[in-house]
Amino acid sequence: MKKTDLIQILTENSNLAKSDVKIMVDLILERITSSIVSGEGVEIRGFGAFLKKHRKARQGINPKTSERTQVGEKYVPFFKPGKGLKEMVNKG
Repeated sequence: MKKTDLIQILTENSNLAKSDVKIMVDLILERITSSIVSGEGVEIRGFGAFLKKHRKARQGINPKTSERTQVGEKYVPFFKPGKGLKEMVNKG
């Protein structure tokens, strides 16, 4: 599902205009992003948590040339699924 698909589904299932739904979806995504960047994270019970995870510096290997290179430390976005989501996925 793409962002436009989500906006279309929410528009069809509500009494809101498409432009209003787009603004709300953009606002929610912006707030989730800023919370992850700040290190605060976002937890949605039953669905999961979005957080920022630290990765230590490590030795990497270029798969084409087999050359070893140093990969610096960095932060990456991380999603941890909640119990409810895991159960729904496993049910199929």
